[in-house]
Amino acid sequence: MKAEQHKATRKLDEGALERALLSRVNNLVIELCETRRTINLMEVCGTHTMAISGFGIRRAVDPRLRLLSGPGCPVCVTAQAEIDAAIGIAGEQGVAVVTFGDMMRVPGTRTSLEHEKAIGADVRVVYSPLDAMRLAEAEPDRQFVFLGVGFETTAPTVAATVIAAQESKVSNFYVLSMFKTIPRALEAIASSDRVNVDGFILPGHVSTIIGTRPYEFLRDKYHLPSCVVGFEALDVLQGIHMLLEQVKSGPRVEIQYTRSVKPEGNRTAIQVMETVFEPGDAEWRGLGTIRGSGLGFRQGFREFDARKRFRIAELRTPNAKRQTRCRCGDVMLGVIVPPECKLFAKTCSPESPVGPCMVSTEGACAAYYKYER
Repeated sequence: MKAEQHKATRKLDEGALERALLSRVNNLVIELCETRRTINLMEVCGTHTMAISGFGIRRAVDPRLRLLSGPGCPVCVTAQAEIDAAIGIAGEQGVAVVTFGDMMRVPGTRTSLEHEKAIGADVRVVYSPLDAMRLAEAEPDRQFVFLGVGFETTAPTVAATVIAAQESKVSNFYVLSMFKTIPRALEAIASSDRVNVDGFILPGHVSTIIGTRPYEFLRDKYHLPSCVVGFEALDVLQGIHMLLEQVKSGPRVEIQYTRSVKPEGNRTAIQVMETVFEPGDAEWRGLGTIRGSGLGFRQGFREFDARKRFRIAELRTPNAKRQTRCRCGDVMLGVIVPPECKLFAKTCSPESPVGPCMVSTEGACAAYYKYER
């Protein structure tokens, strides 16, 4: 009984803090918008995308504060050619493609992994890259290709698995690296003429790995406020308030999510990632090719590189016309919000997605569809 009373009291206290913070946020917006029309803050994390929509924060703040969803969903930023490459590998004899479940329904140019599995391709869903390596150990007569999708959050775990595969001499395990790194994408956005961003809500999970030092260029070169933020309603509101204070007084690189993030990051995870991977160019949906924003295999680990083991051809077909109308790229740049896409909630829905922003549970279109229609 006492535990339930304590929980109820804590919930009331948090509600009071949320209302107080919301009031302070809106008062700051009123003050700052005496000299400007809007303030545009962009989050670059799929969990923030869902939190801002799910907690109703976008609807609660002054409408002159625009909360934009950036390229923070790893599935959403995966380029069409990379999805087609994975589908192409799945069509090869004696090969199993292994992936996290959120990649299954992402539409390629003319099909998806889910559809290919339904017609007989060997496509398997796992919860970790280590599961994929164990499948390869158990079936030495098949080739296993794990889809390396994600940011600096998932890359260290895949790198650790590759090291384990090398030590265990697992010769039928490969990784199709589609990893992206966040800081270079932020620079592409900060320098773009198409995007008008006044500050960044920096990702909590990625920053737990890389820390805050890689973001200092936002302050030094572009004079933009930035703050690493957690994922509860109080976290997000406090982070927004910290960013508005920076808009008022000057840009900094701050950490609201201090219970998880340190300026130096996680040096062990960074070392493991850098042991296996090296920077390379990468194509981002909506942003194009960004130099140095991807991760390729270093010399000592290239026997695990699926791009070197398998022939990967880009697939193109006239039937891709429906795909080109999808504006997922513009959504991730903050150029439009999801309801401004003509396909949103019409021909594009979670049941029948046209683009990855609706497929992924962390996509901006999925968040708007679920919480903000």
